[in-house]
Amino acid sequence: MSDILIVDDERDIRELISDILRDEGFSTRLAANSDQAVAELNAAEPALMILDIWLKDSKMDGIDILKQVKRNNPDVPVVIISGHGNIEIAVAAIKQGAYDFIEKPFNIDQLLVVIRRAMETARLRRENSTLKRGEARASEMLGNSAPFRRLREQLDKVAKSNGRVMLTGEPGAGKEIAARYVHAHSPRAREPFVTVPCATIEPDHMEEVLFGRETPERGIEPGLLEQAHGGVIYFDEVADMPLGTQPKILRVLTEQQFQRSGGTDKVRVDLRVISSTNRDLAAEIAAGRFRQELYDRLNVVPVPVPSLADRRDDIPMLAEHFIESFHAGQGLPLRALPEETCAALQAMNWPGNIRQLRNVIERVLILGDGTGPIQPAELETQNGGASTGEALALGPQITSLALREARELFEREYLLAQINRFGGNISRTAQFVGMERSALHRKLKSLGVVGGMRVEEELMGK
Repeated sequence: MSDILIVDDERDIRELISDILRDEGFSTRLAANSDQAVAELNAAEPALMILDIWLKDSKMDGIDILKQVKRNNPDVPVVIISGHGNIEIAVAAIKQGAYDFIEKPFNIDQLLVVIRRAMETARLRRENSTLKRGEARASEMLGNSAPFRRLREQLDKVAKSNGRVMLTGEPGAGKEIAARYVHAHSPRAREPFVTVPCATIEPDHMEEVLFGRETPERGIEPGLLEQAHGGVIYFDEVADMPLGTQPKILRVLTEQQFQRSGGTDKVRVDLRVISSTNRDLAAEIAAGRFRQELYDRLNVVPVPVPSLADRRDDIPMLAEHFIESFHAGQGLPLRALPEETCAALQAMNWPGNIRQLRNVIERVLILGDGTGPIQPAELETQNGGASTGEALALGPQITSLALREARELFEREYLLAQINRFGGNISRTAQFVGMERSALHRKLKSLGVVGGMRVEEELMGK
């Protein structure tokens, strides 16, 4: 969202700011007076508003408009500009909720920095507000497979302590849900859970976002560390934390205190730290992109989060949960999942893990026909035709084979898909395909399927 509303009675100023922002990739709307400004606000909420204090031939001045914006559109950051600036006007604007005050003639670079900071702050506030509203739901973990049960057992153990946890796993596997589960089942459950999205915060703004800042005009603006006091700070994709910020976070972990940007006082915090990554941090350390000391501090309790491929038994339960969730939250059809559709879901490749499964279910409910049971063909359409592989496509790879070779290729791919579906459990695979266990072993051996199977004994008896 990069739509900026510019309100100024001077046409040259409006158009100058608009041209500059458009060159920077923003979209803009212009208003010359209070009536036009209110009309634009009612038409669509902007991402940010640049507002002149003095507006000629207007029913309201800038402060009046600011009050209305903060009342009706509280999430919209407002940057005040004026050619008659003084400290009293700046203080009045800040007290009414303006993000910052810039005096004309302004420096373009300064204006761009303020705009980007304001939009980043607003985005983080919206994100944390959304996370807080959905905290109870987000901490819910669903599954009954052996890998999932082992994960939950580990999380239940670490939740009781105050140790730092490092969650590792593929993108979309549910690392943040695991972090929220730990928080929800810990003694800090009633305290804040604050996410630091390391991959999406601009490196130049990371320290200000984390530590907050102090200025004479705005006073104290707490950062995410301060907001998490007493609770949990979650470093999402910690490998993306800027190298220059890492030693400062290390010092916070050691001393449990820090200074705000521009401040002199020490701020003490009581935090539990949970981190996550989908990268090999040992390789990042070897490449000089991550500090060994910080890794040692964060990796007190390493917890691997299994991919969806490792817990295919949970796919039907997760899919049904998403269907019910979209029905309750968006009013989408409450459609049934027949056994053959569950089998198709379990046989598909899921490189995006639980996030990808959720997206596929949502698309099926939005774009699918009717309210009847979901059919396997709909899954292939909404998942880009993704399945267990391309070997069964009727292209040159299969049409150039003799019937016997084509049949062997089909049997091999079919049996591999079923083995994956049942998490490597040969007994359950044999039961589903209608073969004796020993006969299935012989068939797999004759087809050269040996190394691709998991050890069945690991899953049995769990």
